[in-house]
Amino acid sequence: MKTKPCRSFVHAFAIVACIAAFAKTTASAQSTPLENSRMNERTVSVTASGHVSATPDLASISTGVQTEAATAREAMSSNTSAMTKLVDGLKAAGIVAKDIQTTAVNVSPRYTAPRDGKPPVVNGYTANNQVRITVRDLKRIGDILDAALTLGATQMGGIAFEVSTAETLKDEARKQAMVNARRRAELFAAAAGASVGQVLSISEDVQQHSVNFGMTRAVKSAAAPVPVEAGTMELDATVNVTWSLR
Repeated sequence: MKTKPCRSFVHAFAIVACIAAFAKTTASAQSTPLENSRMNERTVSVTASGHVSATPDLASISTGVQTEAATAREAMSSNTSAMTKLVDGLKAAGIVAKDIQTTAVNVSPRYTAPRDGKPPVVNGYTANNQVRITVRDLKRIGDILDAALTLGATQMGGIAFEVSTAETLKDEARKQAMVNARRRAELFAAAAGASVGQVLSISEDVQQHSVNFGMTRAVKSAAAPVPVEAGTMELDATVNVTWSLR
C-alpha cells in the first residue's frame, strides 16, 4: 500500500519531464525559420569617403645629437653634455618644457670587419639622443630649426604638421561620407531592382592625419632661417555602411 503512491509520483514526474522536453524542442524548431530569414536577408554594403581641407596650426620637429667615442661611457658623457646644451638653448629661445619630449636614448658599438675572415672587432661607440619639439607658432619653425643647428644638433628627423581641431573638423567629412554612401547604395539597389531599407550597421575607418617632411642629417647651421610652408591638409573620413534591401 505504501509503494503505490511512490510509483505514481515517479510516473507523473516522468510525464512532466517529457512534456517539458517536447515544449523546448518545439520552441527551438519554431525559432529556426526566423533565424534563417535573418541570415537570408538581402543587404547592400558600401564604403565611402568624405574630405575637408584644413590649415595646420601645430608642428613637431624631431632633432637630436649623435656623438662617438672610444668607450660607451665617453660617448654617452659627450652626448649628455651636447644634448643638455641643446635643450637648455631651446628653452631659452622660448620653447616651454612641456613641448620638448625625449623620444630615444641609446648607445651602440661600432665594428670593424677584418679582411682575414675573423669576427668583427669593436672600435668605438656611438650615442644618440632624440627629442621631439612641439611648435605652436608655425611662423617660428624656421627660427627654431636654425637655433637647434646653432646649438649643436647633428640630426634632423623631419617635421610633421597637424591640425589641433581635426576631430571636430572631420565631422563634416563624416557627413559627406554618409551622403556618398547612401547615394551609391541607392544606385546599386536600383540597378538590382530593389530599394534601400533601414541601416543595419555603420563603422568608421580611423586614421591619424599628419603631413611629414623628411630632412637629411644636419651638419651646419643655415645663414638664414630655413623656409618652411605649412600649406593645407586634407582630413578624410571613411565609413562602412550596410542597409537592408526591400
